[in-house]
Formats: sequence, C-alpha cells, structure tokens
Amino acid sequence: MALAGAVCAAALAALTAVPAQAHPRPRWDVKDTGVADVRFRGLAAVSRHTAWVAGTGGTVLRTTDGGDTWRDVSPPGAGELEFRDIEAFDARRAVVLAIGEGEASRIYRTDDGGATWTESFRNTDARAFYDCLTFFDRRHGLAMSDPVDGRFRILSTGDGGRSWKVLPDAGMPAAQQGEAGFAASGQCLVSAGPSDVWLATGGAARARVLHSADRGRTWTATDAPIPAGDPARGVFALAFRDRAHGLAVGGDYRPGQASPRAAARTSDAGRGWRPADRPPAAYRSGVAWLPHSRTAALAVGPTGTDLTTDGGHTWRTVDTGSYDTVDCTPDLGCWAAGEQGRVARLER
Repeated sequence: MALAGAVCAAALAALTAVPAQAHPRPRWDVKDTGVADVRFRGLAAVSRHTAWVAGTGGTVLRTTDGGDTWRDVSPPGAGELEFRDIEAFDARRAVVLAIGEGEASRIYRTDDGGATWTESFRNTDARAFYDCLTFFDRRHGLAMSDPVDGRFRILSTGDGGRSWKVLPDAGMPAAQQGEAGFAASGQCLVSAGPSDVWLATGGAARARVLHSADRGRTWTATDAPIPAGDPARGVFALAFRDRAHGLAVGGDYRPGQASPRAAARTSDAGRGWRPADRPPAAYRSGVAWLPHSRTAALAVGPTGTDLTTDGGHTWRTVDTGSYDTVDCTPDLGCWAAGEQGRVARLER
C-alpha cells in the first residue's frame, strides 16, 4: 500500500540524512512481465501501482497492480516498430513514440488503457529520425528529431498528442557535424514546469545540452563535461527536479568501453554544467530524481544502478542488474525497465 505523501517525504528524508556508508541499499524487485524477448527502453511510471512500458516489436505493456500482472496493450499492426518513449497521464491515457528513419517514426495515443490506439503522427520526411517525447502538462508536449537541414527538429502538440505540428527552426542553434540525440531511455528530451525543456546530444566533437524556456520556440546550447567525439558517446539522459536543478548521464554505450566522467549536474537551468566528483563507474542511459528529495537520484545502465544522495556530486553502485531507463512518482513508485523483458520496482 502506498504511503501518504508526508510519510513518504519523512521516510526519504531519513534515508538521505544519514552518512552514505549507513544508507540502506535500495533493491529492485523484478516483476514477471511474461515476455523475455523485448527490450523496454520506454517507461512511464504513474504510481507505485500503475506503470506503462514500451519496447521492441511494437510492444506496450501496462500494469495497475504494482507489477503483479501485465496486460499486453500493443497497438495493432505495430509489430515492426521500435517503441523507445512513452508518456502516460494516468492508467488510461498515454502517448507512445516509435523511432526510425522516415515513416518508422510515429506517434500513437490511447484514451482507454490501450484497448484502442490512434496514430496521431507519421513522419514523411526521410531525413528526420525522432528520438524522444516530453509533456509539460496533459495538453502541451514536444517531440524531437535528429537534425534536419543542420538543426534539431521539434514537433509540438497542444491537445495531448492528438495532433502535432513542426515548429519553426529559426530559434534552434546549428547542430555540430554528426550531432544527434540518443533514443536509449526516452530521456533525451525532458521538461520541468510549464515551459522549460532540455535536449541532450552526443555523437559530435562536444556533448551538449540545449535549453528552451518557451516550449521549444527558442533554444540555447551549452557544452556538457561528458566525453563525446565519437558516435557512441555523449549525454544520453537528463532529469530536472525543478527548472534549475538537473542531472545528466551518459558515456560510451559500447560494451567494454570505458566511460569516465559519465555524469554532470547543473543548478542554473543548464547554463553551466559541472562534472560529478565521483561519477558512475560505467555508461548510464537513464536517470531520475527520487521524489520528495532535493539531493537523491538514481542512474541506470546495462551494468547496474547508481545512487547519489548529494545532488549528483558523488555516485555509488547499489545494484548490478541491467536496466535502460528509470522513472519515479510522488508516492515513491520508482520503476526501471530494460532488456529481456525486465521491469522492476524499487523497494527498501
């Protein structure tokens, strides 16, 4: 049973108030999704009881009982699509993004828990490749594509994802040669509050974070102290607990490749980024702030989960299971998802 908000806050405060060496280790409770051949990189946590996951083979699953049972609510005819991001407003309404070149990039919406889906966007530009979604509220949201004509392309919706339009790119800085987003966890485009949104990049000479304070109309770009210079390196995921304080994680996604300086933090809305004093030991593809905390967050990747309790200054490994993405809710419903159908909920 979910704790009341005040109790959750008190419990988390107790967790983060003690020295790092005394912290109880968070534990992922792996749930049986009934599928073992799907990689879930899309995750939308609604509460401790309700979550949606989206992944390979056009697969979308939903639970409303804390992961004890999962319902396959995949859109009909989507078996050839690669779902990489899903945003859910509640147990019935969700928007899911399929990635890929040209018409492989699509967006679907459901209003009945996945019983039926409506295709609300299909990309017809062969140069575009959509990576991530984010919503400011139940109506207003954005999707981002890798650069087209030298600039990242932004889609906008004002009706909850039922229709989309391409925003003008006059306010978007020029992209670097080879720069792109990573569709690794649904967290390369994130928002906080009514109008702030951030976009993570890699693959170019410098990893960057782009910020817009007007829902994607104009952007500024800032270098991030996470190694780049290779198509496999850069910033893979962002998380903001408010419009000022954010975390970035990434590295080199190739197995066996070192990923030094794989995390950074900001306290000024992304105008400046500082490297973690003790970063995660390996590449991380997903990150989320723990609810009701100003200092605690989780980062996940194929080689494990790391915890920070000092706002991203230092990280320590708390689990070695493979996860690609992580998401948390106000009632302490933290979920993670990844390869081989793995979905888990955080327990203490």
